[in-house]
Amino acid sequence: MKTFIACLGTETNSFSNLPTGMQTFRDSMYYERDATQHPPNTFSLPLHVWRKKTEELQGEVVESIAAFAQPAGLTIRSVYEGLRDTILADLKAALPVDIVLLSLHGAMTAEGYDDCEGDFMGRVRDIIGPEVVLGAELDLHCSITPAMTEAADVMVLFKEYPHTDVGPRAEEVFDICARANAGEVKPVMAVHDCRMISKWRTPFEPMKTIVSEMQAAEGQGDILSVSFAHGFPWQDVACTSSKMVVVADGNTDEAAATARRFADRLWAARDDTNQDMISTDQALDLIEAGPGPVVVADVADNAGGGAPSDSTFVLRTALDRGVTGLMTCHYWDPVAVRFCEEAGEGASIDLRIGGKCGPSSGDPVDLRVTVKRILGEAQQTFGDARMPMGTAVWVTTGDVDLILTTKRTQVFHPDSMAQLGIDPTVYRGIVVKSSQHFYAGFAPIAARIEYIAGPGAIPPDFATIPFQHFTADYWPKVQDPFNEG
Repeated sequence: MKTFIACLGTETNSFSNLPTGMQTFRDSMYYERDATQHPPNTFSLPLHVWRKKTEELQGEVVESIAAFAQPAGLTIRSVYEGLRDTILADLKAALPVDIVLLSLHGAMTAEGYDDCEGDFMGRVRDIIGPEVVLGAELDLHCSITPAMTEAADVMVLFKEYPHTDVGPRAEEVFDICARANAGEVKPVMAVHDCRMISKWRTPFEPMKTIVSEMQAAEGQGDILSVSFAHGFPWQDVACTSSKMVVVADGNTDEAAATARRFADRLWAARDDTNQDMISTDQALDLIEAGPGPVVVADVADNAGGGAPSDSTFVLRTALDRGVTGLMTCHYWDPVAVRFCEEAGEGASIDLRIGGKCGPSSGDPVDLRVTVKRILGEAQQTFGDARMPMGTAVWVTTGDVDLILTTKRTQVFHPDSMAQLGIDPTVYRGIVVKSSQHFYAGFAPIAARIEYIAGPGAIPPDFATIPFQHFTADYWPKVQDPFNEG
């Protein structure tokens, strides 16, 4: 068995003014045919799994590039085409192959390409022909398109949000594809449009039970895999809405019925799965009331959704209120980090922080801070992977502490603080720039976790997103998008 593996992706926020160019890929993840020789991160981890499982079967692995960019705006056309064509050239050189496995995001848009994954997988299919098995692992915040389902034999999505199951899902797509290559199964896929746009946090009920029911359905009858594509609300493309994706062994009718059954299950639970949000002042009230640490997510400034991660709205309100015992992080501010590096640890300096990327970032905040710690090549844990932060700096006003970074990244884990010598449990409140990926790491230490509905680049009001290309009716903008009348 000969397996070809590669990774190409990003999560595109159509409303972001941050261009996604080659430097963004290099700053995030770019390996030239040797990703499996480096420690894994979220989107290179599948390649590690696929190499290991292929070699356990005495198979041969051909590894192409692995490129993933921190979410931002449109990918530059020449950058997407260059990365795509490099993988396609490697594939042509590797022929004949038995299986092609791709680690993708599923919500990548480039200049001139609304559906990068559909374009890419379609070109792969043209090269390998109809007999070679093509499988893909996708982030659950993806847009499932007809071009993708037509090209792929198998698509398996992360089931958990936060994404704690990347490795198991990589094993799942490999096992189905290997069985298909051996002639043991004949995968067929069905997709059902849920006509909803929202955020579904899987550690909470009823989503926790629904995910368990999806897993229990796998292996029943002819069902091989059940995935829920949550969609990415800020990718303005024709197929933005959430979808159920089911893979079955040769039984298209059972796949379609299962997809419809779970879509109906999600529709019935739509109000119960809606995450409660609170205002910034309410969050600060909870922090001041204690006990701590109260962890609150500044979801509108999540770098993982294409936001700058430098907004100052929550910080400004906290300063105006005189809140003490507060940590707020991580601010993408290479300029402020440079000032701290010049001054050195222990220095007290006047520092302008955040507010640098446009109106969604707010105004810069000027503070007198002490530089507590500077750490080059900082990292944090995300699932089974380690994610880079660049240079991280801990600064304090005495009442409020902040972490600044040179790489734009959301908050994943408390060890992003611990590596700087910070004990996160001593704070009354911790404001994290993240939507949900922080949850697994912070839940064990948090007295309470809340989510702020505040301003920023990805405000969580799904009914008022100013779509231009996505024109279908959807909930919650329309209460009954299935009513054709």
